[in-house]
Amino acid sequence: MTEGVYGPTGAGTVVLDLGPGVGALILNTPPQLSGHEIEISQAGLPGARRTHSQVRERQAGGRTGYAAVYPDLAAGRYTIWRDEVTAIGTVEVTGGSVAVFDWP
Repeated sequence: MTEGVYGPTGAGTVVLDLGPGVGALILNTPPQLSGHEIEISQAGLPGARRTHSQVRERQAGGRTGYAAVYPDLAAGRYTIWRDEVTAIGTVEVTGGSVAVFDWP
């Protein structure tokens, strides 16, 4: 699958539909990861299907950051993958809220 590299996003350009049992994840990264696809999967489930999001420049509140956004995630624990075999951490996504994880 080939995806284009998108430009920066501004405040209000990402819409998250949060509710009972459904949350979201913001994965903050260093600028060097801009344009990279980062995968996540449900933790503790060997062979769990992975989903990915592209790191983009995000502008909000007069600041610039870099993040991948994962909307519409079922509540639960997720593994964040550095590459196909290396996990960098886990994060808990709670229904009705946005979890935040900072790339180490």
